[in-house]
Amino acid sequence: MNAIGLFGGTFDPIHNGHLAIARAAADRLGLAQVLLLPAGDPYHKTAPRTPARHRLAMSVLAAQCDPRFAASDCDIVRGGATYTFDTVQVFRQIYPNAQLYWLMGSDSLLQLHTWHKWRELVRQTRFAVAVRAGVPLANAPRELQSWLGEAVQNGSVVLLDDIPPAVSSTQIRQTLASGGDAGACLPESVAAYIRAQGLYR
Repeated sequence: MNAIGLFGGTFDPIHNGHLAIARAAADRLGLAQVLLLPAGDPYHKTAPRTPARHRLAMSVLAAQCDPRFAASDCDIVRGGATYTFDTVQVFRQIYPNAQLYWLMGSDSLLQLHTWHKWRELVRQTRFAVAVRAGVPLANAPRELQSWLGEAVQNGSVVLLDDIPPAVSSTQIRQTLASGGDAGACLPESVAAYIRAQGLYR
């Protein structure tokens, strides 16, 4: 059975930290493909965002760094709020015989109980979780504790604990807005696109 990774995010911009998570998950789990899914309308984020066409274009460029990666506009073209549960249903239909893994950071995992239909979601997909420094899973909220302990034991949640720390998209935007150089944090093609399009100034 093929295993497919689904990696959703605002990707504003997508950066080397995102790609390190995708690469680690692909290596650890033998994923045939990791799909980068820029969000259309992330319901839990309210900050102004770069237009979706730019975030998708940057994701397409970033995906070229590894033959296992591809970018998808699934969450952009669907319209309305972007719910992970709905995204997973789409890809369960596209890949009916594949094992799906949702890629995320441990900070997001500890918020999982606030996600739309989370109890159904955890029956539909497995999770590959990049463990963030300072975000111990032992601090999981009460709503998640029973499920999380069992999921780690049975492999429904796979912890990726060898990911190098990365700068955040917010920090990259702030650096670029102040005229700084964030090229070391970005794939070269993405940095070139940002310059050419005049983004984040």
